[in-house]
Amino acid sequence: MTAFSILDLAPVREDGNPGDALRNARDLARHVEALGYLRFWLAEHHNMIGIASAATSVAIGYVAEGTSSIRVGAGGVMLPNHSPLVIAEQFGTLASLYPDRIDLGLGRAPGTDQRTMQALRRHPSVAEDFPQDVLELQALLGPVQPGQAIQAVPGADTNVPLWILGSSLFGAQLAAMLGLPYAFASHFAPEALMAALDVYRKNFKPSPQLAEPYAMVGINVIAAETEAEARYLFTTPQQQVTNLFRGTRGRLQPPIDDIEDYWTPAEKARVRAMQACSFVGTGDSVAAQLAPFIERTGADELIAAASIFDHGARKRSFEILAGVMTQL
Repeated sequence: MTAFSILDLAPVREDGNPGDALRNARDLARHVEALGYLRFWLAEHHNMIGIASAATSVAIGYVAEGTSSIRVGAGGVMLPNHSPLVIAEQFGTLASLYPDRIDLGLGRAPGTDQRTMQALRRHPSVAEDFPQDVLELQALLGPVQPGQAIQAVPGADTNVPLWILGSSLFGAQLAAMLGLPYAFASHFAPEALMAALDVYRKNFKPSPQLAEPYAMVGINVIAAETEAEARYLFTTPQQQVTNLFRGTRGRLQPPIDDIEDYWTPAEKARVRAMQACSFVGTGDSVAAQLAPFIERTGADELIAAASIFDHGARKRSFEILAGVMTQL
């Protein structure tokens, strides 16, 4: 049976602020916890006025404190932006406060642009150290070894589950080699999805954390009472990606009546390619779209994002998706 989880970017609405976005994230986490979702993940981004989860570990703690059973984690922390010791301490603290509920997904990309990387005091070349940094982080979160001079406190022996995130074959190869679960970012970069899953499964080596390959697949889901309403709500993420290509990132925009008036034919083609793993419609139509997708990918878990402007409509979308879970 395929598990279902939530990826939330704590979107900042055009008429809102980061505080509103983070309070909405916690409210959404409580809502989906009651609906039976497995995880609620937040992602690290920097210098983006439309995303409030830059201080990812702080946001995770806020959400975890407001919930009781759902797993809360990072989808992900961009490890090249940090030292492994600092992340071990942060997530060791979270795991100490919320035992058996914290996940740590790790990405190799900076999650920002070159100028912001400079502001983070990082150099693009640090991404080359990603495999070694993952191993170092894993060791810091594991049992203390005889003679170990550097310990993460908290962190040591918390054994926070690590995930490798990716949108290319590199992450798939690394996750397979280390015997870690793998999450593919097909909600915004679907092109290499099937090839990455194949590489991961064929090359997987069992580890103390994981005996068999476990693949999570990112999707976008916008569900509503009618097809027309769902398509209307979907114009918000369509505008969002169009603006990304235009280099005009901003806050989350309200839906519009006709997306064709907003984008050019070339932009439309690029946005549709980027959002190919999007499932939009009523519960029945989303179920009909998802069933062959799950069969094709063999996903052990789906993690759904929904950049819906209205918070109530976003909660309702995940209610409808919860109904789809039972159908599938």
